[in-house]
Amino acid sequence: MASDQTNLAWETLLDLGSAPGPRVARLERALRDAVGSGRLPAGAALPASRRLAESLGISRWVVTEAYGQLVAEGVLEARVGAGTRVAAGPGPGAGPARDPTPATAAPPHLPLLPPRPVFDLRPGIADLRHVPRDAWLRAAREALTTASSTDLSAAPGPGHPAARTAVAAHLRRARMVEAPDTAVVVTRGATDAMARVAAALRAAGHTHLLVEDPSWPVLRDVARQAGLEPVPVPVDARGIDVDRLAEAGARTGARAVLLTPAHQFPTGVALAGERREAVLAWARAVDGLVIEDDYDAEFRYDRRPVAALQRLDPERVVLLGSVSKTMSPAFGIGWMVVPTGWRAAVGEAGPGGAPSVVDQLTFTRFLTDGGYDRHLRAARTRFRRRHDALASAVGHRMPGARLHGMAAGLHAVLELPDDGDVRASDAAELVRAAAARDVGVVDLRRYQARPAARSRTLVLGYGNLVDARLEEAVARLAACV
Repeated sequence: MASDQTNLAWETLLDLGSAPGPRVARLERALRDAVGSGRLPAGAALPASRRLAESLGISRWVVTEAYGQLVAEGVLEARVGAGTRVAAGPGPGAGPARDPTPATAAPPHLPLLPPRPVFDLRPGIADLRHVPRDAWLRAAREALTTASSTDLSAAPGPGHPAARTAVAAHLRRARMVEAPDTAVVVTRGATDAMARVAAALRAAGHTHLLVEDPSWPVLRDVARQAGLEPVPVPVDARGIDVDRLAEAGARTGARAVLLTPAHQFPTGVALAGERREAVLAWARAVDGLVIEDDYDAEFRYDRRPVAALQRLDPERVVLLGSVSKTMSPAFGIGWMVVPTGWRAAVGEAGPGGAPSVVDQLTFTRFLTDGGYDRHLRAARTRFRRRHDALASAVGHRMPGARLHGMAAGLHAVLELPDDGDVRASDAAELVRAAAARDVGVVDLRRYQARPAARSRTLVLGYGNLVDARLEEAVARLAACV
């Protein structure tokens, strides 16, 4: 029976399609769809990574990374001697969450989210246990109480004027942004903002976009979907290599670049001062545009956050921000600060529409009454404590490993010792081994435009992990190494 199920899994996954995006993401999507639709039943054994890679004409790393990610999500399960199988419970879109009860179980027609690992060290997740629910509800009541009939009409594409004014004031104070209120465009988040900017670039004749390598793949994919071909540029200990950036731009004709200068994702470095100036000098020389993803700049623990790159040249830099990391992506609130020449092109809302007027007015109240600042101060204290606890636990439990990155943000980079005494010879194997111990971690190669053949580096997030579980999470990870 196991043989039949293995063949079933193999045949089900022969075609990854031609959708844009990295192959690892396409394979993950194909596996999730097959499990969610029931074409891969619970308990079905998947082919060995080498065998599936050969059948699909892809690298073995793509398969092992996809398997590891889906094991971490609970879609698949990996057991020593038993290979990789579809989890005994239904997969995403059909499976029960952890500890379901009849009172909270979703109706049959509504999908449930896949369970998260108990010890979730994956990056990119906000502190969902400390979402400011009460403060947001108070702000919503006050905003609705004081809103005029005109306020409650449809807002213009760039956003409600009060929201734009409040966001601009916050950014001038917290990020030293240099811009009038009219430069702010309210968005549904960074992805929405990137889609608007990419569409505007494509309409203006741009065909390529320079991106950091490694970097967050979602925004690269958004640019690709808009018709811009991402061109990877390497990152080192001082941020993006500006000489290589200029060379790539000259070779491809790219005149726009997407950066995370305050805290590069995922390497955790800041763009060096001389490189900040050099990037802007390049943009001026080629009549180009810099897109600054300011995704977690509020969280710097060793010193005050560096000012936004936008301040140095407001007419060459688009600043993107949101509350996805500071609060939760569920709020669907973000912003752009846009140079004069690009405002008309990006001001209209995308296909998904603008945030609701009520949410914009609520966020306005949350900003102006100090609720957002109070939330950030409390969050900064928690994340500083978690960062220090993670560094201490790694030093104690994994003395041969090195933790890289600034004391900032919600993640750090863990470089494992490269010697013959480790149990897992590659980060992808370690991801799977950790998942078997209910620990979620991510291989650095997941963020590389051109994944390396071998990796000994993990990206660890501590945004949504209960403080008391951090030591145990590292202990379990150390047991895999």
